[in-house]
Amino acid sequence: MSIPQSFIQELLNRVDVVDVVGRYVQLKKGGANFMGLCPFHGEKSPSFSVSPTKQFYHCFGCGANGNAIGFLMEHAGMNFVEAVKDLAQQVGLQVPEDDVSPQERERAAQQRQKQSTLNDVLEKAAQAYIKQLKGSTRAIDYLKGRGLSGEIAKTFGLGYAPEGWRSLASVFPDYTDALLVESGMVIAHEDEKGQDGEAKRYDRFRDRIMFPIRNVKGEFIGFGGRVLDKGEPKYLNSPETPVFSKGRELYGLFEARTAIRQHGYALVTEGYMDVVALAQLGFANAVATLGTACTPDHVHKLFRFTDAVVFSFDGDGAGRRAARKALDAALPLATDTRSVKFLFLPTEHDPDSYIRAHGADAFANFVKQAVPLSKFLIDAASADCDLSSAEGRARLSSQARPLWSALPDGALKRQLLSELAQHIGIGTSDLQQLWQHAAPGPRAPRSERAPERHAPPAGGHTPTEAQHPHLASDGGYTQTASDPADNNNWSSGSNNRPSRSWGTGGKGSWRKGPPPPPRMLGTSRAGTAPEARMLGLLFTNAAAWDRLSSEDHQLLARSAAPFGPLFIWFEMQFHEHGAQSWAVLREALRGHPHESAVIAEVDYVLLGANPETENELLDGAIDQLRSEELKRESHALSVSAATDRTALERLRAVNARLLEVNERIKARSASHPV
Repeated sequence: MSIPQSFIQELLNRVDVVDVVGRYVQLKKGGANFMGLCPFHGEKSPSFSVSPTKQFYHCFGCGANGNAIGFLMEHAGMNFVEAVKDLAQQVGLQVPEDDVSPQERERAAQQRQKQSTLNDVLEKAAQAYIKQLKGSTRAIDYLKGRGLSGEIAKTFGLGYAPEGWRSLASVFPDYTDALLVESGMVIAHEDEKGQDGEAKRYDRFRDRIMFPIRNVKGEFIGFGGRVLDKGEPKYLNSPETPVFSKGRELYGLFEARTAIRQHGYALVTEGYMDVVALAQLGFANAVATLGTACTPDHVHKLFRFTDAVVFSFDGDGAGRRAARKALDAALPLATDTRSVKFLFLPTEHDPDSYIRAHGADAFANFVKQAVPLSKFLIDAASADCDLSSAEGRARLSSQARPLWSALPDGALKRQLLSELAQHIGIGTSDLQQLWQHAAPGPRAPRSERAPERHAPPAGGHTPTEAQHPHLASDGGYTQTASDPADNNNWSSGSNNRPSRSWGTGGKGSWRKGPPPPPRMLGTSRAGTAPEARMLGLLFTNAAAWDRLSSEDHQLLARSAAPFGPLFIWFEMQFHEHGAQSWAVLREALRGHPHESAVIAEVDYVLLGANPETENELLDGAIDQLRSEELKRESHALSVSAATDRTALERLRAVNARLLEVNERIKARSASHPV
């Protein structure tokens, strides 16, 4: 959006840079100016000066200087528009938005007010938890046992949620306030009513050490709670709310901003306790993802504060999978001026235990020896490749191409092309020519093609019992739907749902009937939503999840129910246990509210899918979803592109990608006509 210069000038006349800087830096009067420790570099004596008359800040140590807007951009990691809006809200000004209707402006104002109110609710809860911690000997002993001091607990605002079911009722006078549910602090069971007819309510967090989560402005947006003793889940996070999104926020970033600049890099760890313990042991530049895989939003936010990021992971299989997702997220942002590295700790250590065992200097040296992105990219592309054979080197070429393509143009990308060519055993120009003439590959990085599970059915028809012995337990099992075109929505209770599911007897029985219609190879049910196809393909071949990028994972998670919640559930299972068979996943699904939706799609895949084309079906489904999302984004951008240069550039990029995706869909349709 374009903001008039006249408004910027009026805004700077209204705000006081001393108040703005004072929110983040402790200032003391020193003559005509205010002095404090510079937040942009480490120092022991104040050299950071803020002038109320000039409305300007300046550090005599590192040279940092600017006005109130510049300070928020540099210190809080905001972009220009975010900084202007933040300051305007403080002084009660409305940022001019000529291309926004009065109705949209009103809705935005209401949304800002709602977010501010939710922040206040969460801050009030945080203060209550801090007070509870001071009075709980058991909770204090637990933190001391983990080696944490009272000072570090105060820095991070650690607290304690008591054991009671409704402890927050003593904090908030109206425990039935809808804001308590919307903020994620209270759970309301609409299907359980009390004597007053109201839904039963209780605190989400009980008997847990509380880690408040703050955004880069210091506002409270959520919590993470850890059990003191044994219990599941070990960590419990706030749900997604209007002020909190796990895919965009990082725990400890607010507290780590200055240390990140002092150390010269951000250290991304896997848990809350890692961040707090590392801060106490001299590594206050640590942050953590919030119970989810690293996303491009996480990486982009970190690069607002530093040009160097080190991801720290356990050396086990789960750690390697998490590192691979971080690689996928970082590749598009890995310019020549940025550094991305991967640190793999010994399996018996986390960062806290490693420092306590070997010392801070040893850990610092370990960080310096972290694997650069370029090497990890080659390692990821080489997974399961026998480089002593031509076939293995060809596989490396196939797996390296989408990873290399995700990198932005520059010297790093060109050097990697040469290194990959050496590993593959062909010339650089030959490799580049090969990749340029290859059919369009996946949209983003993947580690390997999903393994095939069984032989393809003969003749392009439904698999026989000989081909699939696991189906031969009660004769010829078939669905009772009269027309495959009626099976578009197989949700629980749908009249169109075929009468079949796993198990024996009752709900889990199969019914005999006429044989299902033959299915052409490489095709799927006419009219079936791509999200539904993805369910069946992924749950029957979980290893295929690694073929998708983190961007694809986020796209699936945003799908409407029942699909979005199911894909989120699937990713959590994969992250914890790796690729599991359908039999194992089936048992884990029992009791899930959307269990029937998965069963319907899995049944269809097991009865009629061609394993030779499953990877292609997977790519086709994700392409359809991506196309639909890009169309929506293009339509939204077209409204503002006429007056906003940034929106116009984004629109061009979106349309170019939409054309690429649609070309793949078109080529796939031509190869496999229905």
